[in-house]
Amino acid sequence: MLNLLEKLRSELGLSYLFIAHDLALVKQVSDRVAVMYLGKLCEIGPVRDIYREPLHPYTLALLTSIPSAGPSARKREARTVIRGELPSPLDPPSGCRFRTRCPRAQERCAAEAPQLRALGGDGHLVACHFPLSGPGTPEGSGAQDEPAAVKR
Repeated sequence: MLNLLEKLRSELGLSYLFIAHDLALVKQVSDRVAVMYLGKLCEIGPVRDIYREPLHPYTLALLTSIPSAGPSARKREARTVIRGELPSPLDPPSGCRFRTRCPRAQERCAAEAPQLRALGGDGHLVACHFPLSGPGTPEGSGAQDEPAAVKR
């Protein structure tokens, strides 16, 4: 089925909106990826950028949960475990919806919802006050301290 979709896409110049939870499959059939958490966009960008250098903590957790096949598979960094209970989508947290489970959350995350902003090139967008890398982040500026967690 996927081969047929790819053939039609290349022959007819079609575009698809492909919705899935299988990130390995998403990588195989997509040019661009959008990651959502509780109905809000966290990160959008070209497949190569999202999979090589995720900017949102939730995207990183999803990617590190992809099983690797065989001894020649690229070793991923230590698996990022999402802690805490999934909030109700009917009554989501204030501000950033991922903040109650995010290791980088600060008070700002509760007070204000982050807007999508460009970090990196080629249309890589992230909705996070404290993204994993890029200009103005601890990793991107050379600083060593990470944001302290907010008490919940």
